[in-house]
Amino acid sequence: MASVQPQGRTRPRIVVLGGGLGGTIASYEIRDAVKDRAEVFLLAERDSYSFVPSNPWVAVKWRTPEEVEVHLPPVMKKRGISFSSVGAERVHPAEKRIALRDGSSLDYDYLVIATGPDLAYDEIPGFGPQGFTQSICHTTHAAAAADAFEAFCADPGPIIVGAVQGASCYGPAYEYAMVLDTELKRRKIRHLVPMTFITAEPYVGHLGLDGVGDTKGMLESAFRDRHVKWFTSARVTSFDDGIAHVEEVADDGSVKAMHDVPFKFTMMLPAFRGVPAIRGIEGLTNPRGFVLVDKYQRSPTFPEVFALGVAVAIPPTGPTPVPVGVPKTGFMIESMVTAIAANLKAIMDGKEPKSEATWNAVCLADFGDSGIAFVAQPQIPPRNVNWSSQGKWVHLAKIGFEKYFLRKIRKGESEPFYEKLALHALGIDKLKF
Repeated sequence: MASVQPQGRTRPRIVVLGGGLGGTIASYEIRDAVKDRAEVFLLAERDSYSFVPSNPWVAVKWRTPEEVEVHLPPVMKKRGISFSSVGAERVHPAEKRIALRDGSSLDYDYLVIATGPDLAYDEIPGFGPQGFTQSICHTTHAAAAADAFEAFCADPGPIIVGAVQGASCYGPAYEYAMVLDTELKRRKIRHLVPMTFITAEPYVGHLGLDGVGDTKGMLESAFRDRHVKWFTSARVTSFDDGIAHVEEVADDGSVKAMHDVPFKFTMMLPAFRGVPAIRGIEGLTNPRGFVLVDKYQRSPTFPEVFALGVAVAIPPTGPTPVPVGVPKTGFMIESMVTAIAANLKAIMDGKEPKSEATWNAVCLADFGDSGIAFVAQPQIPPRNVNWSSQGKWVHLAKIGFEKYFLRKIRKGESEPFYEKLALHALGIDKLKF
């Protein structure tokens, strides 16, 4: 079988699988940590990085896809990082080898899995971009949703936004509902659009985290102010053209009400599962295809494999009437990146891994004209810090963060010294000490 690189390597090879937020930042940080003692190889599915937090804006044409993307090959070349966008067909951890989609193969000494999720639209009939609903999970999806929204505005009607059972990412659903509300008001057609938020969460503002600060009160108040109705503990059974079939579930798991909710435009976030390249590998992943890791982000079965971000298996915060997953937020993912880079450096030094990620969360939820910010330390309760706030400053802060983060990606930086100093001053750390 052919290989991307010739055999007989003189340095160990560290392959980072996935070119999203976690994988791109991991490539930079691991390169800085191990220097020239190892080859760092980023294996992605496409040549461009997309800033996914901007997708709600792309979906109403406040941004174009090109404005939130970075072409990776020249950046990786400048940083001395090997790069391929051929994509992975299957990981073979027992062989330390990845079968690629072009029929070739890539061997590794260490593997960092940062693939993000597979979107489980097929688990609900009629769901997803191939069915009757829109998506903002990928930038290409968001661009298609923007075109559908333009058509909707010419003939408006009911809108549904939310997240289905098993979803583990809720913030973008709230953001998109609020952004739609803001945009519809700007077009002066909000009065023609009844809006309903449907979510598996047991209450508004749960976020898969059992809330952060007063997110429940803040988001319920925002919905009331913006005339958004909601269903919680909701299980969607199917989508037809213009109708969502929803079961409202009681605390004991019984169905207390059934609703046929009409829509002319809908975007609901799906459940996630591990990508096909890793799903179903015994000893590596759980039944949903997420990678099992220890406190060092390392596979207990395959110690040369690390994992971060959405690809990692995290149990829910507690039982809920409808399955609710735990989100892997941006700063939480970055803390995993820092731990893995430090642990790979330790291995290169002939030492045992000892760095643990804090899994702290720092989030900005934009409403288009205001927003909610929260800090959870750690993300999973109980917490040392449990804070949330709201105001127009959040919208401005997210615009600033978007520009800053895209600049980091374009420059090939993970954490400039001034960012590290600022976070330390705020008491927000990536590693446990």
